[in-house]
Order: sequence, then structure tokens, then C-alpha cells
Amino acid sequence: MMCFLISASENYQHGADEFHGDQGELRVEERRVNWEILDAWQEAAAQTGIPKIKEFNTGDNFGNAYFQMNQRKGVRWSASKAFLRPIQHRPNLTVMTHTHVQKLALETDANGPRATGVWITKGRDAPSLVTASREVILAAGAVASPQILQLSGIGDPALMQQLGRDSAVDLPGVGQNLQDHLQIRSIYKVSNTTTLNPRVNSLVGKALMGLEYLLFKTGPLTMPPSQLGAFAKSDEAQPTPNMEWHVQPLSLDQFGSPLHRFNAITPSVCNLRPASRGAITAQSLDPLAAPKINLNYLSNPADEAVALAGLRMTRRIMKAKALARFLPEEWKPGPERQSDAELLDAARDLGTTIFHPVGTCKMGSDSAAVVDDRLMVHGCKGLRVIDAAIMPLITSGNTNAPTVMIAEKGAQFIIEDAG
Repeated sequence: MMCFLISASENYQHGADEFHGDQGELRVEERRVNWEILDAWQEAAAQTGIPKIKEFNTGDNFGNAYFQMNQRKGVRWSASKAFLRPIQHRPNLTVMTHTHVQKLALETDANGPRATGVWITKGRDAPSLVTASREVILAAGAVASPQILQLSGIGDPALMQQLGRDSAVDLPGVGQNLQDHLQIRSIYKVSNTTTLNPRVNSLVGKALMGLEYLLFKTGPLTMPPSQLGAFAKSDEAQPTPNMEWHVQPLSLDQFGSPLHRFNAITPSVCNLRPASRGAITAQSLDPLAAPKINLNYLSNPADEAVALAGLRMTRRIMKAKALARFLPEEWKPGPERQSDAELLDAARDLGTTIFHPVGTCKMGSDSAAVVDDRLMVHGCKGLRVIDAAIMPLITSGNTNAPTVMIAEKGAQFIIEDAG
């Protein structure tokens, strides 16, 4: 049996139905740009066994479709625009920018430790204490939330000893269980069409994109990098799709680099249910020092098998009849890499984060759990974690909407527990 939970935060362009809500703050709309090469990729995926579907999120996601996105009339609709800006002038809300949390303030009595506030620094000012009358909410994400806990003495006692910090709460699971979707970014040069690369590398192309956006709120300036997606199984033993493609009408060497000057697309494939686990570890008591981030990608043989399946399936799609007229040429990893060992080396060369880190303050009741089922930190009163860090297992798809739903439930718990 499959269960669907409609997010109260969703404001769906096509109205409410059994899968969607339309009364929430977070706008969801269709794309406002089309690419000939992506239409062909969609057909090619269908020719290789991944059927076209109308949209994702109405079943087990098997199939390929264009992503819907958080936009309102072509403008990105972020969580800040959806939830914060409409209430930013409330008298009971204070937003501090350029402010860094140093650690939590803890007090201990006969009932054990309790979080009473946070120590912060703002610019060059001396640290100051912000107190909480009811509880402290930690929502700094899967990297910073565990680091703040560790800096506060909440975590593995052995780490506290290494840091020279007294242990306040013995929770060895803090920072452990780190998971992410590793995307393997194959790049294919294409001909007889236009991708984003030459437009961005041309003054005329940039001007036309800007003009289209100003006049119509359509075109490339409205798009996230990934327009088209697909979900499939790496093998028939999988109960549901465990691989996802994010197909981009562009290419670059790495994030932050300029787009290539040749026409190309990037069909990135990721493992949705990785078996590998990493960790976030504070390296010192300096709150401005970055923690050690060990994602441990491809450390499990099961993940290596999925990476191989993803790369080989990508190649089959790119050789399908629907793409033939675009003369796709594999640039990375390169056709010379054929053996399992060569393709695994390519996966490690081309693999990058897809910005879905989760799991480092996982919810549960076992010895590795950090929060309970109401997101309260075990062993510490008045302290809740509400972000993607609480996921015991990463979701079999993008993590943004599930994280919004975690926030919805966390807000509900706060109100209920406050009476």
C-alpha cells in the first residue's frame, strides 16, 4: 500500500487534488522554458524503458517528466519568500543577520541538563547570550546542527575529550549517519541544436535572455539548472526506483566554473538509497572553524553497483534513436572507459554532492538516535532539532519538500507542547 501526505505548505499551480494542496505558502509551478534537446532526451529515456509520465509525486516516481519548481510567475519562490518575508515585521520576531551561533547555553539541575539559550557573536562584537523562555530550536542543517551540539558538549564523550570540552549529554550519534545523494555528472557534446552554453558565452545571447525575462518572465533566466528528471531501478530486485537523473541543458567542469563553449548536456544520475554513511565532526572549539565533513561516498559495494548501473543506463539512453540526430558524443567519462574498474574511477572523478545532506541528528529510540519522535534532543530538556538532520534515512528523491514537511510537523509539536 502506498500512502501520500499532502503538505499544508504547498500552493500548487493547478489546484488541490488527492496529491497536492493549494492553500499553503510555498508556490509550485511548471517550467517556463523549453529545450529541444531535453524533449529528445525524454523520448530517448522512454525508448529505453523509462516511460514518460505527467509529473512526479503521484506514485513511486518511476518514469521521466519535467520537474515542477518553487516559482511564482518565473521568480524563484524560496522558503524565505514563502514563510519569513510575509511576517518579518511582527513585533514578536527578531531577525539577526551576520550573526554566528557559538554554542548553546545549558543549565543542569536535579532533572538533568536544559537548554536555556544560545551564545552568539555579531560582527566584531563580544559574545552575547540570547535566552529562551520556553525552548531552543536548532535548525542549522545537517552540517551545522551537529557541530553546534558538539561545541555545546552534546555528543560522543570521546570527541568531547579530544576537543577539551566537558561532556554535557552523552549522545554518540551526534554527527554520525551522514547521507547524501552522490550525483555522477556525465557530459555529452551535442550538435544540430542549441543549449545554454553558447547563449551564456555570447553577449547577444545574454542580452536576449535578459530581455525575454524582463518582458515575459520566461526563458533560461527562470530555470534551475535541472529541468528534466527520471526515476528508475538499478536492478529488478529493487522494490521501487533507486536512481534519479537530473538532466541539464548545459555543462561545466565543476560548480562555479564557466559553462563550456561547446553545446552539451549533463545527464547526472544519483543513487537515491545510498548504503554508505559519513560523519560531521567538530575539529576545534572555535565556532568559526569548519567541521570535518566526511561523506564517505561509494564506500559500500552496493553503492558501487548502483553507480555502475547508472552510468551504463545513461549511455543506453544517449544511444537511443530519439537523440541520434543530435550526434551525442560522450565527453565525460569518455568512451574509452568500459570496465567496471574504469567506470568506478570515473564515478569518483565525476561524482559531486547534489546538496542533499541529511541524517546527522537522526530521529529514533536506539543508541545512535539524537532526537525523539517529537524532535526533542534525548537527554536534554528544552532543546529541539528541526531540519534535515533528523532524517533516519535519506528520502528516495529530492529533500527540499520533505524538509519543509519536517518544519511543519516541528511547528505543530512546538504549539502542542506549549499548551
